[in-house]
Amino acid sequence: MSLRATWLEERDESLLRRAVLLPLVPLSWVYAGCAWLHRGLYRVGLRRRSRLPGRVVSVGNLVVGGAGKTPLAAYIATGLRRRGHRVAILSRGSGRGAADAVTVVSDGRHVLSRQEVAGDEAMVLAAHAAGVPVLVGRDRALVGWRALSVFGADVLVLDDGFQHHRLQRDVDVIAFDGGLGFGSGRVLPRGPLREPASALASAQVVGVVDGPLAAADAARIDRLSPSSTRFEARRVPRDLRPLGGGEAVLPAVLNGVEVGMIAALANPRGFRRTLEALGANVVAQRLFRDHHRYRRRDLRGLAKRAPIWVTTEKDAVKLLPFWAGGVDMRVLRIGIEVSEPDQLLAAIDDLLR
Repeated sequence: MSLRATWLEERDESLLRRAVLLPLVPLSWVYAGCAWLHRGLYRVGLRRRSRLPGRVVSVGNLVVGGAGKTPLAAYIATGLRRRGHRVAILSRGSGRGAADAVTVVSDGRHVLSRQEVAGDEAMVLAAHAAGVPVLVGRDRALVGWRALSVFGADVLVLDDGFQHHRLQRDVDVIAFDGGLGFGSGRVLPRGPLREPASALASAQVVGVVDGPLAAADAARIDRLSPSSTRFEARRVPRDLRPLGGGEAVLPAVLNGVEVGMIAALANPRGFRRTLEALGANVVAQRLFRDHHRYRRRDLRGLAKRAPIWVTTEKDAVKLLPFWAGGVDMRVLRIGIEVSEPDQLLAAIDDLLR
């Protein structure tokens, strides 16, 4: 296990590890205090939140790393649309290169932007949220006003918005990765928490993706958010297609096949677990920092290490097919399935009303 994975996941730390990371503890205290103060100033009204005419549903998490929040945001947005709402998705657009205050990534029918302009996660949202406009921008209140005026939205779904306090929300949805939970339970930079776990009390809906959670983590959620609506979900591989385009096939074709994985994710271990669950034998991996901007050189020498390479949708929008140099590069599309979808959407709907 790499140091980074240990930092995210290990709960029972050795004395040596604690000693090595001891200098990070004061920094963690400072970070936690600033995050607590930042949230508190908005909560008591000393800093003003923007209030939009439409309702706002935030989908986020407490822990650094993938918890399926982006496909979950798309799932909730499309579900609320089916229930009769006019929905738009707002995203900060991580990794975007545009200077425009607001970029319309999708009008719900057509993708109108590119990854370099919109960012990788926004392109994934546009692909997964059929019929729902996707807009990005740093000032999400401004982005929200654009969604209201151009698309007539009455519900705005805020992707990765739990720590974005400037915009008033009606519902906060928090997602946990079942294999990760609270990780070591420590705040950045000593651990993986974005803010103290006590912030969970602000969430009205809490879900676990690819659970179950460890018993201690489940008990912690019960203690910190006893009245929240709960749900369970899982990431489901949908299909596998060539990076350069072509017919998609069922992911089951990876069973028993040696593959390499290439990804730029906050927590790539989840992607590897998905490949291994499909029966793939992951014999090589090439990993980069989250939101990495790929270059042609990043794909050199792949053929020497594995016959087939698999990447994510989030990475695929940043990879040009000819960079692979003839390597068989596939894109695994992953969706979200909620165990009791009607109950989840009805609970959110009730909170909005």
